[in-house]
Amino acid sequence: MPAAPRADGLTGGDGAPDGFATADLVPQDWVLALSSTGAEQQVALRALHALMVRAAAHQVWRMRGVLPDASHATVDVIVNQAADEAMAALLRKLHTFEGRSAFTTWAFKFAILQAGSDVRRLQWQHREVELRDLDVERVPGLVHDGPERHAEGSDLARALAESMRSCLTPHQRRVAVALLVDGVPIDVLAERLGTNRNALYKTVHDVRQRLRTDLTRRGYLPDGSPRSGPGDHVPTASAGLS
Repeated sequence: MPAAPRADGLTGGDGAPDGFATADLVPQDWVLALSSTGAEQQVALRALHALMVRAAAHQVWRMRGVLPDASHATVDVIVNQAADEAMAALLRKLHTFEGRSAFTTWAFKFAILQAGSDVRRLQWQHREVELRDLDVERVPGLVHDGPERHAEGSDLARALAESMRSCLTPHQRRVAVALLVDGVPIDVLAERLGTNRNALYKTVHDVRQRLRTDLTRRGYLPDGSPRSGPGDHVPTASAGLS
């Protein structure tokens, strides 16, 4: 299994990936080197793959506790597959790099996101994703300090369930419950539904907007509150919809 990544950014002090003796093998201009041909490109590809392996190992190591099989052999396979897929994705988007951050920082994100997605997929591969409507009795987090707070939380949960039934389509309700209540990872749900993350993000955004409007109209949220964006706070079923 790849060694646990260093805590200083996954690279050696000279900016080279761990495992490279000098910075001579690290391109000064990554985009130019990766876009070239011949020996220069091959050196850049090897350096990039090393970066991807380090970043993927960092993420898999961090998440290994949720893996059904966290053996060295399994982790090695996950890390290398994630590094390969992330590298392919980066190369497809190489022309979009604008230099707003270090190239290695940009590259790490591809590997970390891919590794995280792969681990979550393995975590859920034998688990059923139940697409269901909200059941107030199954909503966690309704126990509060004191009977008054508990009553308020229960009242809000019932109001939320009613708003979901009246304002959302069946598809929106089930996506919202799966993501916001049951904690299904968005990439796993996208795969099970045959869609993509962006489509589900839009669904959740629309859900938040509709619920905020209805709960405000009914007096459960204050008037004049800022319009919600994809990350704004709207009561989730587990927090009383965030």
